[in-house]
Amino acid sequence: MGGLTQWLAQLRLDSIWQTLVVVLASLFCITVHETCHGLAAYWMGDDTAKRMGRLTLNPLKHVDLVGLIMMALVHFGWAKPVPINMRRFRNPKAGMALTALAGPISNVLLALVALLLRSVVILVAMGTAHYGTLISYLILFFEYMAVLSAGLAVFNLFPIPPLDGSKVLFALLPDSSYDKLMRYEKYGMLLLVVLLFFNVLDTPLIFLREKLLDGLSWILTPVVRGLTKLLL
Repeated sequence: MGGLTQWLAQLRLDSIWQTLVVVLASLFCITVHETCHGLAAYWMGDDTAKRMGRLTLNPLKHVDLVGLIMMALVHFGWAKPVPINMRRFRNPKAGMALTALAGPISNVLLALVALLLRSVVILVAMGTAHYGTLISYLILFFEYMAVLSAGLAVFNLFPIPPLDGSKVLFALLPDSSYDKLMRYEKYGMLLLVVLLFFNVLDTPLIFLREKLLDGLSWILTPVVRGLTKLLL
């Protein structure tokens, strides 16, 4: 293990390629997030996203340029919202809440898978003593995928419109309050940009992201131990 750690510490990745890895990981995380919103809505009776071509893993259908840049730079960001017609749900408020939760939940699961795949690649590299450039970029890709997915999950659970957490919170309110708050949803993005610009959300977001990653790593501990015995 010491040899691999030393190799990783001394590795100097080309900045352009490293940036490309970050952008690719960001695109993948955002695409999964938005596609799962659309799938959840479709399963509950709303085919709006399907009709508008948003039930796809094509990142060009989902990417918001500003949100992607934020993901790459600060590891928190957003994509173009998937169109949802809540009137097609049997229970509009509950359907909206479940659809909103589908995105963050998908990112938590994606972060878990990324951490597992990172461990597998490292163990294979250790077992074969092959620490090539491709392996290094693969490890980096899964590391960023885990960090970005966890960041996307916790960021979207904040109860600030139009983030997913606001839709979950609003669904718990009386209909009259829900209708009033939804009218001001369009101003939420402005508030969000201001909070991000003045770094108000940085500390809680980073804290929650790291705690989530720690928890996922703890869940994977017995699996990684088993793989270590199997591969080394």
